[in-house]
Amino acid sequence: MRRLLDTNAYVELLKGDVAVANSVRAAEQLVFSTVVVGELLFGFRNGSRYDKNLAMLDEFLNQPWVVLQVVTRTTADRFGRIAAALRKAGTPIPTNDIWIAAHALETGAELITFDRHFDHVRGLPVTTLPRPAL
Repeated sequence: MRRLLDTNAYVELLKGDVAVANSVRAAEQLVFSTVVVGELLFGFRNGSRYDKNLAMLDEFLNQPWVVLQVVTRTTADRFGRIAAALRKAGTPIPTNDIWIAAHALETGAELITFDRHFDHVRGLPVTTLPRPAL
């Protein structure tokens, strides 16, 4: 099974979240969206450990079982379809999350996330994990 980590799932994986780690271990392949990379890089640039976080991300992305998925014309088409359907249904979600959902649908990957709003994306295989305790 292919799996795709949402940005929050990657962050929680680094924090040692057991549910995310188990999802990653059970995957045959991990698809990683360039949109997630962009969100992470934004966060790194606003933090105080840019070099360390970037090195950890690069090491993660260089694993043989991780495939970096770029935005393609197919991704853009799926984005448009998802965004239009969500607007029509009156259930908009953040724009970057529509791109991430498009990547999951394009690659046939199950999305691992902590965000319930992905449940509004028709046909998206998604596992929504419970938020970690603070």
